[in-house]
Amino acid sequence: MIRNETEYQEAVARLADERKRFAGHRAQLKKTGLKNDEIKRVIDPMESFHLQLKEEVESYERLKRGEFDELENLRGLGHLLISLRIAQGVSQRELAKRLEVHESQVSRDERNEYFGITLERAVRVLDALDVRLRTKVEVEPTRRMASA
Repeated sequence: MIRNETEYQEAVARLADERKRFAGHRAQLKKTGLKNDEIKRVIDPMESFHLQLKEEVESYERLKRGEFDELENLRGLGHLLISLRIAQGVSQRELAKRLEVHESQVSRDERNEYFGITLERAVRVLDALDVRLRTKVEVEPTRRMASA
């Protein structure tokens, strides 16, 4: 996950470099007389990494526009906390100041996507970002209830 503007700029530059490298690599492979399916087998692993990086860039761009994924049973809360910070343009350093913790704590929390944090701590982060989180509860029958 891209967590800041520097990482985003580096990823965008890396994508542009890779596109050029792919074109050159493909042309060189073609010159060796390899068939298209053989070239595809050589290029596929590199393209897979490229696509993953492209998805991360697109995800960061969606966050900057304020587009968030839905949470289900609080799964993904850590990702949402990071996303909210990014969408607001708040740096990890600024969030740390607001939380009155060291910047390395925010960095560590985000690297672990806030895994294992308490609800109280999540509320502190939401408050520091001045975010009001609303929930909608939908009760769906579980398999146990449906088979009873």
